[in-house]
Amino acid sequence: MTRLTWICHGSTAANREARFPQDEPLSEKAITATHAIAPRLRHADSVFASPTLRARQTADALGLQPEFCAALADCDFGRWSGRSFAEIQQAEPESLAAWMVRPEEAPHGGEAIATVCTRISAWMTGRLQAGGHIVAITHAAIIRAAIINTLQAPISSFWIVDIEPLAVVHMTSNGSRWSLRVEGAAT
Repeated sequence: MTRLTWICHGSTAANREARFPQDEPLSEKAITATHAIAPRLRHADSVFASPTLRARQTADALGLQPEFCAALADCDFGRWSGRSFAEIQQAEPESLAAWMVRPEEAPHGGEAIATVCTRISAWMTGRLQAGGHIVAITHAAIIRAAIINTLQAPISSFWIVDIEPLAVVHMTSNGSRWSLRVEGAAT
C-alpha cells in the first residue's frame, strides 16, 4: 500500500492580497504555523516538493529534505502572475470568466487548468505502486487537481474544492487506484 500526504505551502502575501502568485516567500506567521504542524507528520519514505520558494520554505520549516519536482509546480498564471484578481476582473473580465468556466483555455498565456490536471494525474499514476509513505509539498491548484483525479470528478469541479495554506490531504493507493483518506482523531 502507498500513502500519499499532500501539504499545501504556507501563506504568502499573494494569499492575503488575493493575487495570482509569483515565486514569493512565506510570511513569518506562515513559518511559525508550519512549525506547528510538523509533529502531525508521520515518517515519510520519500518527500517531493514544488521547486518554488514558498514550497521549499514550507519543507524547511517542516524539517523535510525533498526532491524538487517540476510536476508539482503551481499553475503557470502567465501575464496574470503578481496581479490581483480584482485587477484582472477589471481589465480582462471576459478572459477571467473564460479561464474559470472553460478549463482547457489559458487566456493569460500560461497554463490551462486541464493541463494542470493532466500533469498531476500522470505524476500520481507514476506513484500508484511506490509503496510506503510519500509526502508532496505543493500548491492549492495542484492539490485540487489531485482530488479531482482521485474522485474521477469532472474538471469543471476544480473551483469548488477549497484548499487553504498548510492544508493536509491524505490519499492511499491499493496499487491500482487512489482513494481519499479522512484522518480521524487520535484514540
